[in-house]
Amino acid sequence: MGRRSRKRSIAAPPARPRRAAPDRSRVSRSEARDAAVRAQLRPLADDERPVSLLIAIVLCALLGVGNLVAYAAGQEVDGERPAFFGIALLSGLLLAPAAGMWAKRYWAVLGFQAILGITVILAALALLLSGNVAAVVVSVVMVGLGGWLFWKLVRILARIQMPAPPGGRDPIR
Repeated sequence: MGRRSRKRSIAAPPARPRRAAPDRSRVSRSEARDAAVRAQLRPLADDERPVSLLIAIVLCALLGVGNLVAYAAGQEVDGERPAFFGIALLSGLLLAPAAGMWAKRYWAVLGFQAILGITVILAALALLLSGNVAAVVVSVVMVGLGGWLFWKLVRILARIQMPAPPGGRDPIR
């Protein structure tokens, strides 16, 4: 049996209709939602400290002071007393953002969010090594509450960096 050869035509493929350029005058639903949220935001007043910011300040200050108090009380870790430099450094890394957040500084809230984010990730990873129910509960609570506080601080960051209204306070902090 012989092969039949088909002669293929070398014609150009049919032309596709050109799409019209996207209409940039239309606003997508997500852009409209973002604009609505931005419209509701207002800069923090000089004497305003939202509850989530106060929680972050108190948590930071308690952990920083608590480390120093535990060291002064002679607390041991794995049967050994930790080096004072490490305790002082950790306490300083917690007390500096506490003071900065009280003054509503952007860098302080962002730094605390970094510490909080690392803590949440480590608590989530600790679930892999949980040996009992108490460890699971502690890890889940840390992830849940830490994630909640992290999310609440996002809006506070937006309000801190907002420009001041005309005749208001200095927008650069």
